[in-house]
Parts: sequence; C-alpha cells; structure tokens
Amino acid sequence: MDLFNTGLVNLLPFDGIVEYHGKIMSSQKALNYYQVLMDSIEWKNDEAVIFGKHIITKRKVAWYGDEGFSYTYSNITKQALPWTPELLELKLLSEQLSKATYNSCLLNLYYSGDEGMAWHSDDEKTLGHHSAIASLSLGAERKFSFKHKRTKDTVSIVLEQGSLLVMKGATQINWLHRLPPTKKVKTPRINLTFRTIVL
Repeated sequence: MDLFNTGLVNLLPFDGIVEYHGKIMSSQKALNYYQVLMDSIEWKNDEAVIFGKHIITKRKVAWYGDEGFSYTYSNITKQALPWTPELLELKLLSEQLSKATYNSCLLNLYYSGDEGMAWHSDDEKTLGHHSAIASLSLGAERKFSFKHKRTKDTVSIVLEQGSLLVMKGATQINWLHRLPPTKKVKTPRINLTFRTIVL
C-alpha cells in the first residue's frame, strides 16, 4: 500500500480540483478509529433553518477545532470543541497527504443509507477563498456525487472505508456535491471534513 501516492488524478473534468487518495490506512486501523470516534465524539442531531423553518436532522454532527472557532451554516452557529487525540492524529495524516493545513473539523454521522446530504457547496465566507477541504471516510462505503452548477455535468465515486478525498481550487464555486440516500447500506458511516476557518 503506497500511502504517499503522488499520481493523483483530478476527478472533475473542469472548473475545480477533487483528488481521491483512496485508502490511506489499513482496514483494521480504520475500524479502530471508527469505534473510538463513535464512542468519544459529542454527537448531536444537526439543525438548520431552511425557508424560515427550524429543521432537526436524523444525521448527527460534531464540530471540533482550534480554540474559539465558531462555524455558521444553514443559519445555525456551532462552537468548536477542543481536539481529541484521535482527531489530531487524523488531522495530521490528512494534512500530510493533502499538503494543506486545517484548523477545524466538521464530523457527520450517518446511521444508515437512509440518511444523506442534499446538493450543496461549502462556500461560506468563513472558509476563505479556494481553501482545501479534506474528507475522510470511516465505516460504510457510500457513493458521493458532484454536479456542475452551470453545465449540470455529474461525477460520482464510491468512498471506501479509511479513504481520503480532497476538494480544492475552484470546486466550491463551480460544483455542488451530495451524499445520495440508498436503501442498500444498512450500517453507519462517519465522515470527517477537515477545513480552514478564516476569522
């Protein structure tokens, strides 16, 4: 297993950069991290205000980072919790492979394939311009899709257990992404998205 494979291919045909590193750790190590995070992270149901309506999702989330960070999306503000040792290890690994630095992590917990995420872009002003987002997957394999905002071109990939996907460049400006629901997946998936918040 080549953990530092440099022959990365851009999954997007134009207007952005998405690099899939594949599995970046052994299956056993990925399972160990999955179990620790499932038990130690302060998971809470996600909240959003959409068209003036307060929504509580089945999906659970957690927000960790350098001291004092807050993050607002869908009109809800979250305050960062202090890093755990395991999150710091995974942050360092993601930074080494993506050649970027991150100061926060939004974690998502999907209990089954019934839970997903609709089309969206991570284009909040607090994320800065053209900053990288490293997405680490643990648990169930899930399909992940991109759609160009103008041309409607789509690209999809199956994210494996213990794999890393990095979105950078103009991706958030030009592309939407989503985690489509599926009846085929019955087990949980944890997704860690390492980000850089600009104060």
